[in-house]
Amino acid sequence: MTETCCCGIQVGQTVPDFKLETFEPTKGDFGEISLEALKKNKKWTILFFYPAAFTFV
Repeated sequence: MTETCCCGIQVGQTVPDFKLETFEPTKGDFGEISLEALKKNKKWTILFFYPAAFTFV
């Protein structure tokens, strides 16, 4: 029997590494951040999403 995954990452699972383009207001320029870099620098990280456009967070 093949198990189907419909929900991506579940609570308690490890998040795979990723990179994002960011805007650095202190530099006034764009930069890049990765989950690996945050972990390496022992930074607390909160990941969240909102499910639809124009949803207030």
